[in-house]
Amino acid sequence: MEVKPFEAIVREHGPAVLRICRAVLGPQDAEDAWSETFLAALRAYPGLDPGANIQAWLVTIAKHKAIDLHRAASRRPVPVAELPAPEGNAGARARRDSAAADRTDEDPLWAALKTLPRRQREALAYHHLGGLPYAEVAVLLGGSEAACRRSAADGMKKLRALNLEDSR
Repeated sequence: MEVKPFEAIVREHGPAVLRICRAVLGPQDAEDAWSETFLAALRAYPGLDPGANIQAWLVTIAKHKAIDLHRAASRRPVPVAELPAPEGNAGARARRDSAAADRTDEDPLWAALKTLPRRQREALAYHHLGGLPYAEVAVLLGGSEAACRRSAADGMKKLRALNLEDSR
């Protein structure tokens, strides 16, 4: 197998990786995850097995970068006018989520995707946007191929139901 220059890899697989990042993270963090994905891939590319599935490899890196961004966001302080009384984790999470929602201009696709549970959203992104077969999605998400098919089907069903509700 011929070794491609890295810029050809970016040109060929960059749009699919960006679609996946947008579907998994939303429009705010997608470009950061995309950039981090290709920086990490550039460092690791010389040691990649020549027979490797490059798209699956890039999607795996993107998944790890998405996890890193989720973790970083959970540690990021949220500015408030005054400090609230201490409460449980659920209250803090709700404030953080509402503050994040206030900062974004809501993209309709992201608004629909974020209503899905994370596993359904990722199964849809990796299979339908990334073009990975369900067997590779199962490796990324951990679980069986059938479970990934079910997650994607359930997610698609919910998205279709949301679309019908919005069109009424």
